[in-house]
Amino acid sequence: MIEISKTEFEVMDALWQDYPASASDIIVRLNQHKNWHEKTVKTLLSRLVAKNAIDFEKQQRSYLYFPLVEKSTYLASESSSIVSRLFAGRIAPLVAGFADTDNLSRQDVNELKALIDQWEKDNG
Repeated sequence: MIEISKTEFEVMDALWQDYPASASDIIVRLNQHKNWHEKTVKTLLSRLVAKNAIDFEKQQRSYLYFPLVEKSTYLASESSSIVSRLFAGRIAPLVAGFADTDNLSRQDVNELKALIDQWEKDNG
């Protein structure tokens, strides 16, 4: 999977919202949360193109960017990588860490229970 930085991920996340998108569209989306400089965003877009995370089509005098990887695919890969690196491939210690620090909400617990119930049905 493609390795991208935190700031590159923020640009990807803005692009995943709706694409194809111009650099201006992406800047507007990013500026809803914090102030991004146009040159910074364009540099990050160039890096993402070089990493084959995104590509573009030239339309008249502008470039329309689109992702080459789906968000769900990227998130699944990153999640597996984190669990493998930090928890020897085991999810329980990760969840336990959140539970021990009171970072699990009632909604989180209910969603985890539903996932476990579904897994048990599928894997009998």
